[in-house]
Amino acid sequence: MTYAPDRLYSEVAYVAYHFHWSLDSILDMEHADRLRYVEEIGRINTRITSSVSSGR
Repeated sequence: MTYAPDRLYSEVAYVAYHFHWSLDSILDMEHADRLRYVEEIGRINTRITSSVSSGR
């Protein structure tokens, strides 16, 4: 199965930006694993944003 190039670039950029992993490391992952990291990063960012906006 192939994925839309824009989606792949978006996922790779997101994980690389937040975790500083190499392109090869991210591309070597199965899509499901990479997507799981994208989801986890999103949750982390949501928690951080929530704690900052609530003054914690």
